[in-house]
Amino acid sequence: MPLRDVLIALVVVSIWGVNFTVIKLTIAELPPLLSAALRFFFAAVPVVFFVPRPKARWLLVAGYGLFMACALYALLNLALFMGLSASLASLALQVQAMFTIAIAFFVFGEVPRKLQILGAAVAFGGIGVIAYGHGTGGQLLPFGILILAALAWGIANNISKLAGSIPMLPFTVWGNLIGSIPLLVLAFVFEGGPAIFSYLDPPSWNTVMLVAFLAYPATLFGFTIWAGLLSRHSAATVAPFTLLVPIAGISSGVLILGEPIYGVDVAGGVLIFIGLVLTVAKLKPRQAPVLPGA
Repeated sequence: MPLRDVLIALVVVSIWGVNFTVIKLTIAELPPLLSAALRFFFAAVPVVFFVPRPKARWLLVAGYGLFMACALYALLNLALFMGLSASLASLALQVQAMFTIAIAFFVFGEVPRKLQILGAAVAFGGIGVIAYGHGTGGQLLPFGILILAALAWGIANNISKLAGSIPMLPFTVWGNLIGSIPLLVLAFVFEGGPAIFSYLDPPSWNTVMLVAFLAYPATLFGFTIWAGLLSRHSAATVAPFTLLVPIAGISSGVLILGEPIYGVDVAGGVLIFIGLVLTVAKLKPRQAPVLPGA
């Protein structure tokens, strides 16, 4: 992967790490499904009126929207609403990298390199260290819901790969619009119909700024760039970058929400970084020395 794409991936995963803390702040002011619905609706509108229709089959666009926008964030917001910490959520959701690589193996026949397998093992060892340190305790149900969210993300990543090398902004924007519709319906049904309008009449500036961050840097920018990376590189190369999300997620959770941090977080973060380096590195074959007269 070129250095430019490596740097872009690092910017995206940093934004996604902070994203967990912002979601936690947002669902303190809005119901979780309504929060997700507004996020993706405004990530699509009004941008959708200024971009062309995606050059992918509508089935893929709809599938991306339903898994990435609707399933992933309905489940993630619900898990956070049920009490899962932003720090632990930013960590556990990265199981999606394993789901992404596994699905890509069966769908595209992408066989990860030995170094990528080793790097993934080291990085997931780091995730295991942090998860053990945090513990799940009474958070077992929301933790299980989060794993389902990770599976939805892995499926969405591979749907974007099926779309091929196309302009990803229209694909993402139209997918966001499609995904926001079932989220709005779910919010209306499960969060009180007319009652949800009380949160928006009028919304506080704090709510507006939180939803704007989720809609634009975290969603429109982040997922458009991410889908583009997946269209240019193998899933086994791109997906492991999200293993750095917990570092930004745990840091923002500690600094903004005051969530506790432990020595195992530091130890696990070091393992994650080492695993990422191993995963994206490519060893050049050793060249035989040139003998005189050869």
